[in-house]
Amino acid sequence: MSTSFISPEWGISLSETICPDVQTTVNLLGIHLREVSRDWECPSHKHDQYEINYVLQGTQQMRAGTHSYTQQAGDVVILPPGIPHTSRSVGDQSLVYVCIHFEMNDRVFLSLLERLHQLVFRKDSMAAQQIQPCIMKLVQAAEHESQHMITRRIRLQAASFELFSVLWEILLNEAAQVSPSTYAHMELAHQIAARLQGIVNRNPSQIAERPDSHYGIDDIAAELGISPSHCNRIFHQVFAISPRSYLSNLVLHKSKLLLADPQMSIQDIATTLGYRDIAHFSRQFKRWSGISPSHYRKTHLQMRQPLEAGV
Repeated sequence: MSTSFISPEWGISLSETICPDVQTTVNLLGIHLREVSRDWECPSHKHDQYEINYVLQGTQQMRAGTHSYTQQAGDVVILPPGIPHTSRSVGDQSLVYVCIHFEMNDRVFLSLLERLHQLVFRKDSMAAQQIQPCIMKLVQAAEHESQHMITRRIRLQAASFELFSVLWEILLNEAAQVSPSTYAHMELAHQIAARLQGIVNRNPSQIAERPDSHYGIDDIAAELGISPSHCNRIFHQVFAISPRSYLSNLVLHKSKLLLADPQMSIQDIATTLGYRDIAHFSRQFKRWSGISPSHYRKTHLQMRQPLEAGV
């Protein structure tokens, strides 16, 4: 079960670095390494996930929307979701390729992917050379069927995070080359988000106590040397949400994680989050989610029971 880490009283610190919580969900779907004959063809289809297609041997003709690409061994194609595409083998030898479908909930990562203008990375490009070993690690982890299921899954997760770490760096470089201002905005928004996470880690109840103020945002803007209005504008451009709403969502998410733990009473949760009393916490939770904490907990536990029973 996922729970939120609550910092104890560490005492007086000479210095401190607060890292943002890592709560990204990455789903890898339909990973396969396939060798096909010279006359192979995949019919036109589309899906809701991004696709990474990497050719190891032979030549593949990929058509995505109105664009057509010829992939040689070592070339990488990244397709956005919802794009009809088809592919076929066009070389003198069999075609060997790797296909990975993925989806994730990281707003920053997705906003960079959506701005990606280049769909094909040729084998001699730095991007393709960086992606290749990560893809092969992912395939090797998937092929080890003799491993324990949990071991295999963890190795798949480790390989996927390495792949997306490399892909993140590639996207940042692409953004910097295509639009330096876009890259700068992404970096600034990421810094703001990390500082907002720090506020939630330290004292989430203050966000509810001062609903009409710019609690924390003015301080963040001052730290970064920008105006509060510029801070709000850049953050909204990248995340499509205001810093204030983002803060509220973080506190609500943290509250839900704690409510998912049946060992903690709602009074304990209110105290842990720094609310002055349980009534104040309940009112704020209902204002954000539309239901009371007790109702949320009851519904959540009812949903968990069939899953834990293996139904």
